[in-house]
Amino acid sequence: MAELNRYIIAVGITVRSIRMKYRIMTESLPNIPWQDKKDHSRGPLWRYDDNPIIKADHLSDSNSIFNSAVVPFQKGFAGVFRCDNTSRHMRIHTGFSIDGINWDITPAPIKLLQEDNMLNSSDYQYDPRVVWIEDRWWITWCNGYHGPTIGVAWTKDFVNFYQYENSFLPFNRNGVLFPRKINGYYAMLSRPSDTGHTAFGDIFYSESPDMVYWGRHRHVMSPSSFKESGWQSTKIGAGPVPIETSEGWLLFYHGVLTSCNGFVYSFGAALLDIDEPWRIIARSCPYLLAPQNLYEVVGDVPNVVFPCASLADKDTGRIAIYYGCADTVTSLTFGYIDNIIDFLLENSL
Repeated sequence: MAELNRYIIAVGITVRSIRMKYRIMTESLPNIPWQDKKDHSRGPLWRYDDNPIIKADHLSDSNSIFNSAVVPFQKGFAGVFRCDNTSRHMRIHTGFSIDGINWDITPAPIKLLQEDNMLNSSDYQYDPRVVWIEDRWWITWCNGYHGPTIGVAWTKDFVNFYQYENSFLPFNRNGVLFPRKINGYYAMLSRPSDTGHTAFGDIFYSESPDMVYWGRHRHVMSPSSFKESGWQSTKIGAGPVPIETSEGWLLFYHGVLTSCNGFVYSFGAALLDIDEPWRIIARSCPYLLAPQNLYEVVGDVPNVVFPCASLADKDTGRIAIYYGCADTVTSLTFGYIDNIIDFLLENSL
């Protein structure tokens, strides 16, 4: 009977793969966290019923845990989490989970190992992303080095983290690496900014031969006009690591609306050319997710959904997206690759 069940599961996955219009060009991830869509959900994404999965007081001294990165690791998952403590220090911590939903977050911040002591000067660390490239995990985050810039480090075990030079001069945020080299170079998206709550922001693409020296900067996209798409009319920034698909790089990104009550953060998606990712194939006009539930509209910074990580399974087309809510807690939303790309192509700017 066990063999029969395994055969049925394998056949089911194969059938699903054949029926998919679009392919995810990654490894299989059968243990992806998942919850089926409910009838009342609208659009291609739906929220996990038990959101938020990580509460603000998850650690004994945490004020908030949000805008964090998750990746497959060993038999479960690992992550780098933004944890603001009750002294309001912004630091990054490791975390581990069997199912991607219930997390054990390390109480002490990550200790970054550096060859140059000048890199020890860091006023804050926040909004990390994590990606596997070739033989190690690379972590990027917003690093406070005389203003916000892109910090870079690598690890092979989520115990020892070795810091590289900051990628760019201040001021810059939302540094997001691609999961493989493009045309022989490491590749990163970022958003040049200023010292404060930036009221502007375009996404740029940059390349590096060694993860230290960055150049060949290319403009990717700007905020839209309010008339075109109001939710992304103030500024935009790259979200999770881009997902390689048969149609191009699938990029989830956040956009900001300036309302009469301040900024409102939502997120949408874009398809970027595989070989020249600064070229846009499609870009969503409507948002995919906006702050609507109580945990998204009430918190330290109201009206924010901010994606920083995604997991994808090529066999089923499932995608799980981790996102920060109101700069306070962490939640999950789900979707299928077919529905997301169809929505994107049918509703492109």
